[in-house]
Amino acid sequence: MIRINLLPHREAAKKARREQFYVLLGLIATLGALIVFAVFTLIAGAIETQESRNAFLKSEIALLDKQLEQIKRLKEQTQALLARKQIIENLQRDRGETVYLLSELVKQVPDGVYLKSLKQDGLRVNVTGYAQSNARISALMRNLDSSPWLENPQLVESKAVLIGGRRSNEFLLNFAITRSQVAAAPRGKQ
Repeated sequence: MIRINLLPHREAAKKARREQFYVLLGLIATLGALIVFAVFTLIAGAIETQESRNAFLKSEIALLDKQLEQIKRLKEQTQALLARKQIIENLQRDRGETVYLLSELVKQVPDGVYLKSLKQDGLRVNVTGYAQSNARISALMRNLDSSPWLENPQLVESKAVLIGGRRSNEFLLNFAITRSQVAAAPRGKQ
């Protein structure tokens, strides 16, 4: 004989599949939540690490900015010191020029020529004076030109004047000091 099962086996199978589905759905939801939590934790950790790196870099940049400011101040101080040093070197170099100039003028001014004023502007010298004749002015210019310390004499003006009832020539003369000779002079001859 044939046996027929009248129990609702389809509904029991359906119920079993439904329970299995809900269990799997719960497991998948739990697994998905764990994955989302893990990803969130990893991203939060990466953000926190990057923020700490950024904070470290900002502090290091601030430190380097301070150092750059100090370097800039040191460079400015160095430039100021170098400028002072250059001025002192120029003064040291030029301090003997007046001595050489006056010494050389004493040697080169011929008899009958009298200097009234002397003005030095850098290497240029302006001389005003009186001479008994134009020939004496020419002799002065030749002497200045042949001097190792003086060069390039230029007569600016010469005019006849009466001084104490005597006829004289008043002149204005420019010439230059030869710096290379002054700088190369031995110390013993100063």
